[in-house]
Parts: sequence; structure tokens; C-alpha cells
Amino acid sequence: MAGKRKQKTRTVHVNAGAGYDVLIREGLLSYAGEETVKVCPKAGKAAVICDGNAFFPHGEPVEGDLYDAGLSCAQFVLEPGEDHKNVSTYAELLAFLADSHLTRDDVVVALGGGVTGDMAGFAAATYLRGISYVQIPTTLLAMVDSSVGGKTAIDLPAGKNLAGAFCQPSLVLCDPLALRTLPEDVFRDGCAEVLKYGVLYSREFFLELKALMEGKDAAKGPKYALRNYLEDIIETCVTMKRDVVEKDEFDRGGRKRLNLGHTFGHAIELCSGYRISHGKAVAAGMAVMSRAAVKKGYLSEEDARLLEETLRLYGLPTGTDFTAEQLAQAARNDKKASQRTIDLIVPRGIGACDIVRIDMADLQEWIEAGLAW
Repeated sequence: MAGKRKQKTRTVHVNAGAGYDVLIREGLLSYAGEETVKVCPKAGKAAVICDGNAFFPHGEPVEGDLYDAGLSCAQFVLEPGEDHKNVSTYAELLAFLADSHLTRDDVVVALGGGVTGDMAGFAAATYLRGISYVQIPTTLLAMVDSSVGGKTAIDLPAGKNLAGAFCQPSLVLCDPLALRTLPEDVFRDGCAEVLKYGVLYSREFFLELKALMEGKDAAKGPKYALRNYLEDIIETCVTMKRDVVEKDEFDRGGRKRLNLGHTFGHAIELCSGYRISHGKAVAAGMAVMSRAAVKKGYLSEEDARLLEETLRLYGLPTGTDFTAEQLAQAARNDKKASQRTIDLIVPRGIGACDIVRIDMADLQEWIEAGLAW
């Protein structure tokens, strides 16, 4: 490790599962091996599961660092995209882990975006009835949301994330420098999840995010406008999620609020055949829900308009061309649904949301209310 100079690392400890740290610092990918062996000291091999988009800039350097730390590496490169997060790819992953002769002492390393983290985490949760895994997210969406909290899953033809397990990672490494290689459009997807945290828990945070896209750098896009604030943004979002996960690890109570925009967003994804990305679908889902909340008497029109304006500043959609009937049919397979009811996350102000249980029969009417003013 000679020649490497460490900067101050921000650490968010998550007291879930066996407990683990989320480390946030520019340049942290250069310490992937060192940090991994700290939490998995018995490991002799790392199975690096990486998506094709992340492999070219990050795969070889991370594998080299793992090797320098004393770990031999096996590599599986995933096809990018939600449409590959399925049973077939999951089976290929399990076969890869077995063919690589991973033992319970070894470690899976998830290197990439949210799809990679979900797939690798679910494989780690089920191979040999569970082995350790480390999350190294390389997208903003994965850093602020999907890499933390232990939700792992694959999609089924009927809907998104319908097969999965709760399995907390051993470590999460967030290096904002990795975001420099992201296309602007992919970065915007992560901004939708960042804004979600503001709507859920902090009006002040939300207004700060809005102000960043009204400043002198806004014309260059959110990736440029947020570049000097990423460590703060990631730490704020991860801390918010940590606080929720520690109180409700298995998503039976308050953690459901993290699904703001997701019930309608997942329906949009499914209806589009996953051609619409997760972040954009969630953005549209939040806007649809906010308009419905106004008409149902939960939210002021002023705050709903504020949310729409901010989403547009970030270049995110505020609506969809799918019909209420199409979306309702897709949403009926949502994880939060029962036979007769479904829980909706309804904003009552920027910074506060309620969990509202409605009859499944009323779902389409809620969606219709939110599709337009």
C-alpha cells in the first residue's frame, strides 16, 4: 500500500444483522482489498460480481487491490440492465460460485450499480446457506440507497423484486470518484433517490438540493452541480436510511416509507418492460403520488408543485403515458400488497410522509387522481 495517502473517512455504522460500516471517501476503491480483509479475515478468495458498465473503469483495479491484500479472485461479469436481474442469471451466479469453489469463509464482492448489488447479495444470501458479501456501489443510486439495508432480490415476470432475502452486507465502500465515469443520465437516476430522502425526512435537505440546481453550475447538469457535495449527500442519505433500518430491519413498519414513489414507479418499470430506468420511474411515481395526495387532502398543492419543479430541475420525469388501468394491474403484484389492501406512502408535506393502507379496489382511482392535475 506504499504511496497511498488516506484522507478522512466518513463512517456510518449500521446496527443491523451482525452490524457493519458504510465507509465514504474519495479514493476508497484503492483500499478495497485492505478494507475487505478487515471484515473477512478468514477469506482466501473473493468472487467479484461486476456489471459490464463498471468493469472497464473499476474491475481490474479493484481485483488487483484484492489480490494485493492476499485474496485470489474469481470474476463474473453481469450484463447491465434490470432485464437481466432474473432467475436465469441468478442460477448462473450460483453455478459460478460453486465452480469457483467458494467456501463459507470466502467473500462475494458486488461491484457496480443496484442490479449488481441485488443479484450478488441474493446469491451470497443463498449459496451455502449464506456467505459474507461486500458492497462496492459505483452509481449514486446504489450508494445512497440499494447497497445499504440488506435487501437483496431478483425480478420475476409478474413483478420487480418478488424473490429475495434480507441479508446485511459485511461492509459498504462508497467512493464518490467512481461517479465521475457515470453517464449524466445514470447520475440523474440516483438524484431521484436522493430527493426521495428529502421528501421523506427533511425539508431543509430537499431545499438545499433544489438550490444546488438553481446555482451557477446548474446549466451543466446535476453531475457537475453536485460534484463538490457528494460526500455530504451520500452521508446524509445513508444516515437517514440507517436510522430507519435499525428500527425496522425486515420492512414491517416504518421502513415501508422508503418505498415512496416505488409502488407506482415499479408499475411504470414493469409496464415499460424495464426500458424506463428505476430512478426515472421512481421520480414519476413520486409526482403521481403527490398529485393524488393533494386531491385526497393529504398534501398542499404548493408542496406538490415544489416537488414537480425540483424533479424537472434535475431533468427527471413527473408523469407517465401509461394508463391508470395498466399501472394498477402492474401494482397489484407489489410486495406491499395483500389480497385486499395495499400500503401507499403518501406525502403530507416536504419532509414528512404517512403510510396509508387502502383497499385494493381503490388503487386505480388513486392512480387516476395522480396522473394529471
